[in-house]
Amino acid sequence: MDATPRVKICCICSLEEAWIAINHGASALGLVSEMPSGPGVIPETLIAKIARRTPPFVSSVLLTSKKKPTKIVKQHSQCMTNAIQICDDLDPESLVEVARNLPGVDIIRVIHVHGEESIEEAETIAPFVDGVLLDSGRKEGSVVELGGTGRPHNWDVSRRIVEAVEVPVILAGGLNPGNVAQAINLVKPFAVDVCNGVRTEGSLDFDKIQSFMSQVRSSAKES
Repeated sequence: MDATPRVKICCICSLEEAWIAINHGASALGLVSEMPSGPGVIPETLIAKIARRTPPFVSSVLLTSKKKPTKIVKQHSQCMTNAIQICDDLDPESLVEVARNLPGVDIIRVIHVHGEESIEEAETIAPFVDGVLLDSGRKEGSVVELGGTGRPHNWDVSRRIVEAVEVPVILAGGLNPGNVAQAINLVKPFAVDVCNGVRTEGSLDFDKIQSFMSQVRSSAKES
């Protein structure tokens, strides 16, 4: 059985970048809407344009910082991606409301991994979503970080989350060609998510993408 994790390339900012990612083997494109901080934010009109042009069998993923179900549903009606990544806190009741109003749209909830409490949070959220994404944001302090930090988190905690929940787990947070194989071998995620790690001065870097993909494939052979 092929255990190669899928790859989501995030912070896609143009149709050209979308096709670069797809042609290098990405299974999903991360399209970032308004955020309190971090890279890759693009207008909702461009998100919709990229989503329309994304081919079958590749997921278009709207990253949202909105916290009210009605606002998330309204935003999706403008963007029409086939998945939504909810980057801030949203409780189970609200997740159920979003899913009920968006049948057929995959709902992914971000867990910002810190300590033991992140395992409990993932176990609470998992039954109400199609997947969880483990990232390295910080919601306290003067600048709220909901992703794109370029920082790894505690992969031992991430591994325990994979073992604890029954939905696919996507590993994000500071991944790059130099560490992704190690992360995969330790955490065993369904997919990995990368933004800064395959970019140079903000733009997708062909060599880095190729190296990243090669390391992901090699990790499957080692597992």
